Amino acid sequence: MIMKAHFTLALLAALFAAGLAGHPAAATRHAGAKAKATAAAAIPPAGVAAAPTIGIDTEATHAIILEVETGAVLLDKAAEERMPPASMAKMMTVYTVFSMLKDGKAKLADELPVSEEAWRTAGSKMFVPLGGKVTIDDLLHGAIIQSGNDACVVLAQGLAGSVEAFVDLMNQKAKEIGLKDSHFANADGLPDPNEWVTARDLAALALRTIKDFPQYYKIYGQLDFTFNNIKQGNRNPLLYKDMGADGLKTGHTEESGYSLTASLVRGGRRIIMVLGGLPTMKARAEESERLADWAFREFNDYRLFAAGDKVDDAQVWLGGDARVALTVDKDLVVTLSRKQRKDMQVALQYDSPIPAPVQKGESLGKIVVTAPDMPQQEVPLVAATEVRRMDAVGRIATLAGYLVWGGRH
Repeated sequence: MIMKAHFTLALLAALFAAGLAGHPAAATRHAGAKAKATAAAAIPPAGVAAAPTIGIDTEATHAIILEVETGAVLLDKAAEERMPPASMAKMMTVYTVFSMLKDGKAKLADELPVSEEAWRTAGSKMFVPLGGKVTIDDLLHGAIIQSGNDACVVLAQGLAGSVEAFVDLMNQKAKEIGLKDSHFANADGLPDPNEWVTARDLAALALRTIKDFPQYYKIYGQLDFTFNNIKQGNRNPLLYKDMGADGLKTGHTEESGYSLTASLVRGGRRIIMVLGGLPTMKARAEESERLADWAFREFNDYRLFAAGDKVDDAQVWLGGDARVALTVDKDLVVTLSRKQRKDMQVALQYDSPIPAPVQKGESLGKIVVTAPDMPQQEVPLVAATEVRRMDAVGRIATLAGYLVWGGRH
């Protein structure tokens, strides 16, 4: 009897020490246990873009189609190779002006003087008056809708003192917003060996424009603009078709060919498309329409969980609650082609049981998603609630019960 009592006390002391140290009994922890998948849709982690291969080509020399909500790249053809931007460089000019407006450094009603240099600028024009003054509002419409090179020079000189100083601001802003391989040498996009962009950077610039300046972005979708009694139409061919286009910019020089950066919205989905190096204006219009239709037809966004939705329940070791709900902290959406959607697989992975205490929002595992022609995607599973540790008596009883009866009690 005495020996049995001593053994029991020693055992309880050891269990109590283990419980206080926060280490669950090794035998109760199933490292790498995989929970059963609870849904059938792929989920890309934030900031990770899948790059499916669907077997479509384009006569554009450079191309990218980006799904805005998920960041998935639907088409990539030389998207990280340098190319001349032509008038698509005006997107950076305009973004820089938008930033100055937002920061209070300028106002739409401010009037800027027209120099002889601006008035004589070659190429497309909004026809600013020599020696006159034009509001920033009109100049932005002229630069965006009419693709006025003269408007860009007036903006640059009026807001920074010189074109060179304004270009420095453009390149600084380009770095700030994450353009990785673009360099600007002027404000209008006229040919210059020291000016280049990538299709991927133009897509990123378009996305930032839409998200950062929704109050100004609407100018990109305006069909025409009249200045100095001269009416000119927007050069974006997609705006004249009922296909959801709402911006951005075309470009053309002999060196660059015909190019386009466009954004379209259908059924709540937004895509951004950049095409460069097309041979004719007709090819630009037809190819952009064909690829936009393809992107919306062949792909879709699949929403798996909203932020806060319960994904699964996990057992908790030595917790005040026996289980904790697992969730995601952001809406989980994936872009997949029809074929990928059919063959996609989802698994939940986390260690079970999870040792208490558990903090709300603590990462406890991950969702792993696989599909053909798509990199494996992983998304964190987090605790939906807090779970405190049992008190000392509860831990001793639980540990003792486990040793005596196993995991059944």
